[in-house]
Amino acid sequence: MQWVPLIIALVFNIACDYYIYVKLAKSFNNRWIKLSHCILSALLFLYIIIAVALPRRTIDNNGLVAIMWMLYSYFTFYVPKYIGILSYWILRIPAAIKKVKSKIPAITASVIGLIVFIVMWQGALFTRYDYDIKEVSLEFDNLPEEFDGYRMTQFSDLHLGSYAGDTAYVSELVNVINGINSDIIFFTGDLVNRQTDEAEPYVSILSRLHAHDGVLSILGNHDYGDYKEWESAEAKEQNNKYMAALQARMNWKLMNNCDTAISRGDESIAIIGVENWGEPPFSQYGKLSVAYPDLNDDKFKILLSHNPKHWRGEVLEHSNIDLMLSGHTHAMQIELNLFGYHISPSAWIYPEWSGVYKENGQILYVNIGIGEVAMPTRIGATPEITVITLRKTQHK
Repeated sequence: MQWVPLIIALVFNIACDYYIYVKLAKSFNNRWIKLSHCILSALLFLYIIIAVALPRRTIDNNGLVAIMWMLYSYFTFYVPKYIGILSYWILRIPAAIKKVKSKIPAITASVIGLIVFIVMWQGALFTRYDYDIKEVSLEFDNLPEEFDGYRMTQFSDLHLGSYAGDTAYVSELVNVINGINSDIIFFTGDLVNRQTDEAEPYVSILSRLHAHDGVLSILGNHDYGDYKEWESAEAKEQNNKYMAALQARMNWKLMNNCDTAISRGDESIAIIGVENWGEPPFSQYGKLSVAYPDLNDDKFKILLSHNPKHWRGEVLEHSNIDLMLSGHTHAMQIELNLFGYHISPSAWIYPEWSGVYKENGQILYVNIGIGEVAMPTRIGATPEITVITLRKTQHK
């Protein structure tokens, strides 16, 4: 079945290249330009076949990262071509109406295509490392007085396998998070891509994270070994036990369908952590009622749940949980800021995909994560570290 999307893509890409060839032939009666275009198209054709033919679910992590880069580099040629052709069709409408010939649409479309190519590689080489620290202040009527001003740092979706053992960036992130000096640190899932041993090179680095109330974590859909073919069910089970043991070595408290209390003086708040609450095709491991049986008590409650769809799927309807923290969406690693409006294809799938959402006195915050999966780039969707300050509503 993996060949079906490849064949469809190749048909469209061959048509795209043929269209460009025809336009080049009309505009430049130079056989070297036409020959260069044909050679590049043929090489890209062979390149994508090799990339797709390589095994995925059985290959080691470094091989998987190599495939990820191969596929992305291929599409950095064709996405600009398609956008350039679309721009050309749009730009030539005025000239077509006036029935005049003009090279301006072709030149402008070529420039647009070049800009898209540059933006795609900027996202892969620079933006994916250009983390953003977001400061958020949230008010609650029922927040205990002792927790007014309580600071929490949230980070999510490291996907350590995508760094292929390069520890420098992760070490920098740890230094930055520690420098924030918050009261507690939350990690909201997807530590790895396919298997736990991807995190091994980073254990000593991530164990340096510290806060007064510790580091609390949950699992994401990528942390269960569900994206790899295992030789046996026992091997997969060992992988998952390894994940729990590894986080214990890092001094992170893994919240697998359980809760804990954070105290200040005579007052406390509840932190609830659930395993991944997934809609198909993601597996359903989260059990909110097991993690915290009395979901409508009068305790101030913070829920850590990887998938933001859990908020509408269960939390709003069945609990009075005050604040839920999620990750998972990555903003699909593409986010555009147009005249103050943030646009992402992630919005087509997730009603709540980034930032603060409020409903019925309850709040959801979605962190768009730090790492990448599938494509090694972040176009506009810069890696996020969130600093949330809890405030008690002051009534005049």
